[in-house]
Amino acid sequence: MEIAELTEQRWPALERLFGPNGAQSGCWCTFFLVTNAEARGRTAEDNRELLHSRVCSGRPVGLLALDGPDALGWVAVAPRLDYARLARTKAAAPVSPTEDLTGIWAVTCFFIHRTARRRGLGGELLAAAVDHARERGARLIEGYPVDTGGAKKGSGDLYHGTLTMFLDAGFEVVEERGPHRALVRKDLTQL
Repeated sequence: MEIAELTEQRWPALERLFGPNGAQSGCWCTFFLVTNAEARGRTAEDNRELLHSRVCSGRPVGLLALDGPDALGWVAVAPRLDYARLARTKAAAPVSPTEDLTGIWAVTCFFIHRTARRRGLGGELLAAAVDHARERGARLIEGYPVDTGGAKKGSGDLYHGTLTMFLDAGFEVVEERGPHRALVRKDLTQL
């Protein structure tokens, strides 16, 4: 298996992975790319076109776990400032309103094909996302995982990743954000 950046050439693999529903109700992993106002009235096709245009522009959007020509998993990872909705999302709010967000990358979503779940692929994608962000000059990488408290959750509840997975990857809890969410970060300036 190879984990590689989503490019225009790899776009067909993402389309097959996400399927006709665009991963989650036509989202196409664009939820955090647009504001609430921009999201109103958007169709699944609008979302697919938005993500595809970002890929074609060369902007970083995420990584695919590939088994030959087929993708088994996806992680969205890009500069935090590319995600318009994070500015108004409680779980992702900056620690301070004056915090410099330049150089911070965010892991917003995971999607693992149902046939590849429970094999540690999410952890592999997260490790690759950390390396990818570091190679692109990020100073910090953050996520907004779900704290399952050890309870089993459905895949629809876990698209942000689990707190345990992030902690196992060396992230630290910056703040708890409600009873089941946390803001976690990893400093990429230290080896």
